[in-house]
Parts: sequence; structure tokens; C-alpha cells
Amino acid sequence: MAEEVMLTKEGKEELEKRLEFLKLVKRPEITERIKTAREFGDLSENAEYDAAKNEQAMIEGEILEIEHKLKYAVIIKDSATKKGTVSLGSKVDFIDDDLNELFTYEIVGTTEADVELGRISNESPIGNALLGRKAGETVKVVVPAGITSLTIKKVY
Repeated sequence: MAEEVMLTKEGKEELEKRLEFLKLVKRPEITERIKTAREFGDLSENAEYDAAKNEQAMIEGEILEIEHKLKYAVIIKDSATKKGTVSLGSKVDFIDDDLNELFTYEIVGTTEADVELGRISNESPIGNALLGRKAGETVKVVVPAGITSLTIKKVY
């Protein structure tokens, strides 16, 4: 059985938009580039043709990957989130006690994780350690730099 892909509603919509873009815009563009490159003649030494075929392979691979994720997508429901308890889809304010610094992250599935956007995976050390916890609790987390202590301030 295939593994479920945990997504927020917004994450699923983003994947659907990307898939549509790849199929309706990028795929026809690359097909046209391949057609044009073929007109240059000898394909064995045609760099434009080789580059276009490589790009085509990458696009087709991404399409397959997105289709797979959407096929096995499980949407994280807000109603499934227990009020005040960290779960998938929760936003969490916590203090890294060692750095004395406040962080805010949303806990999401691995597909949507992006630290730059404030989204960490439920499978990451911090995301996993926060799951099931409530505001006021302190957790110890093993991170690459060692063990750190996090105090949860707010769950929403």
C-alpha cells in the first residue's frame, strides 16, 4: 500500500496549480523546443536537442511525482485539530530555551515543509517532538547541534 501524503487544503491546491501549469504550459513549450531542435539536423551532436530532451524528462518526472502525491493525498482537517494540542496543521509559538529566541512554525506534512515559509514537517525532530503537546509544556529535542529545550507558548 502506498504511503499517505499529508497536505493542507492550500498545499493540495498549490500542487494542483503546479500540475496544471506543467501540463498546459511547460509540456507544450518543451515539445516545441524539441521540434525546433530536430530541424537543426544531426541529433547525435545537437546540444539544443539533448538539453530539450533532458528538460522534458525532468518535467515528466515532476508531473508523475505530483500526480502520485495527489492520488495519495490526505487533507489535514481543521476539525481534526484538538484545540490547544499540537497536531498536523497547527501553528505553534515556542521559545528555544538555549537561544532564548521565539519561533513560530506551522506543522505540516513533508511535502509542504519549507522552513523559509515557517512550515516544518511533522517528521522533523522539532515537529515530531511538538506533536501532541500543549502550551506551557517544555520538550527536549535532539537536533544536529545536540539536545535543545523548547517551551511551547501558544498553539493555534
